[in-house]
Amino acid sequence: MSRSRQIEGSHTCSGPEPGHETHLPCGDVRIGNTLILVGAGLLIVGALVKFFPGAFAWFGNLPGDIRIEGENSRVFIPITSMIVVSIVLTLVVNLVAPFFRDR
Repeated sequence: MSRSRQIEGSHTCSGPEPGHETHLPCGDVRIGNTLILVGAGLLIVGALVKFFPGAFAWFGNLPGDIRIEGENSRVFIPITSMIVVSIVLTLVVNLVAPFFRDR
């Protein structure tokens, strides 16, 4: 007979029988799923960069991106590009997050 415990509010995780050391807590499974999702996202972005190199040509060339070049140094601060990336990632996370919430 397994015991239950409360983790993070109302989510219930099944605990192992006493003496079983192989069960992972619920939080570890969520971290694993998140890492898989992040890895898949990186794989997609990497494939886009490799097979469609012009897809990210806009990055760093938007108005508001700061580029300072001296005689022996170069400074690049992509402020506007990072704002665009932040908005896109926020939209993606808010669209995908409801599918990963507990029921």
